[in-house]
Amino acid sequence: MPIADELDLATHGLRYLEPEIGSISRFHEGADPWLFFHDVERHLDALAQARPNQVERYRRYLNDALPAAELALEIARTPPSLRGINGAASSRRARGLLRLLRWSRASISDVLAEYFDDWHMTMPAISTGPTVWGVHPSTPGTGIAALGFATRHLVRGGRPVGGSGALTDAVRASFEAAGGRVLTDRHVERLLLDDGAVAGVACTGGGVVRARHVVAACDPRRVLVDWLDGDVPPAARALADHHRSRPDPEGYESKLDLVLDGTPVWRDRSAVDSLAPGADDLGPTSVVAPDPERLDRAHRLRSSGGVVDRPTLLVNVPSMLDPEMLTASGQQVMSVEVLFTPYARPGGWEGSDEPERWLEILDGMMEPGTLIIDRWRAMTPDRYEREFLMHRGHTPAYSGPSLTAVLGRNRALTRYRTPVDGLYLSGAGTFPGAGVFGAPGRNTAVAVGSDLGTQIIG
Repeated sequence: MPIADELDLATHGLRYLEPEIGSISRFHEGADPWLFFHDVERHLDALAQARPNQVERYRRYLNDALPAAELALEIARTPPSLRGINGAASSRRARGLLRLLRWSRASISDVLAEYFDDWHMTMPAISTGPTVWGVHPSTPGTGIAALGFATRHLVRGGRPVGGSGALTDAVRASFEAAGGRVLTDRHVERLLLDDGAVAGVACTGGGVVRARHVVAACDPRRVLVDWLDGDVPPAARALADHHRSRPDPEGYESKLDLVLDGTPVWRDRSAVDSLAPGADDLGPTSVVAPDPERLDRAHRLRSSGGVVDRPTLLVNVPSMLDPEMLTASGQQVMSVEVLFTPYARPGGWEGSDEPERWLEILDGMMEPGTLIIDRWRAMTPDRYEREFLMHRGHTPAYSGPSLTAVLGRNRALTRYRTPVDGLYLSGAGTFPGAGVFGAPGRNTAVAVGSDLGTQIIG
């Protein structure tokens, strides 16, 4: 994560731990798991044991995908522009450029079908790409997610020591060391404008913060619809009307947080041990994928507020990798993300038995009697709205193809500047989207610095 070096986050306490296994692909219908390793050769060795007929297919995939993934990473690390993509392509002699552009227009289903003939290879990529984005894998533009495997061979994964909050703590410390001030006892209600330009923000409780430059890293729709409500400068009306006319997106993700007595054991632990003897299979994220037909059903049910019988799960026990994550009494903690749990559930989420059903599914994937839960909570979309001010429980995530960003379409989300002078958009809802790597914020800082005639970062 280059931003960690640029902000000197290690000086402010940020340290990462990397599990031996990058991730584990598991399946509801009981097929043997396969493992992901950052190192290509170790990955292929393990794949040769788990899915021998997919090894040469994976090699062919990497031969095509790695140059495109390298180019995509370079594009993501700088504000997108035709000059930038030409420079990046030239530095790599245009390797991967045509493929990147073609995959950006295609669906991930079509792209991966060119390489793999086993859905047990493709569904894990779909689960951590389009399923996380909330879109069907046949949707044009999702093909860029086919770079997922290749990207993870280029960029190491890891977790902050002490939990994900350690990252935000380090960012805050870096910001304050540079003279910044953090206010967490209020939230923004609207923008203050002066002659069509931003002049600050009005906060809850009547507080006002004056500023000629405002960077909003929350949901872009809330900024353009709610914060500008009734006070839209002429230059921004088309953009505000565009966002106002679109349906409100709804959250579709839930999370179970468990405190455990003892250590659970996956039923397929022996299969993992045969691929990586002695390696921890609880700390790495297990992607528990449904079959393609069940994913289709999940999309259909979502439209009516239903949840499929076997939803996509992302499961890990972070305290196995990081002892600082243990509770004060030494108990393990488990995280379970559940995808396609619609905000607009008939009857609401209060009192729903769905979360308990998810626990039953998880328990069925463990050795009998090993998943012993001391206490737990379910963060459903309604709680995300109520406790984190996420409108209708929705997590914004930019998912447009790289080509759209390079060509400057939807400029407020891909160039970070809005038609309101001094107002910038950033965060997961802007290019290149969600992910703990800081690219939207870095790119926005470059844009702000350019407008101020100074170099903020880099």
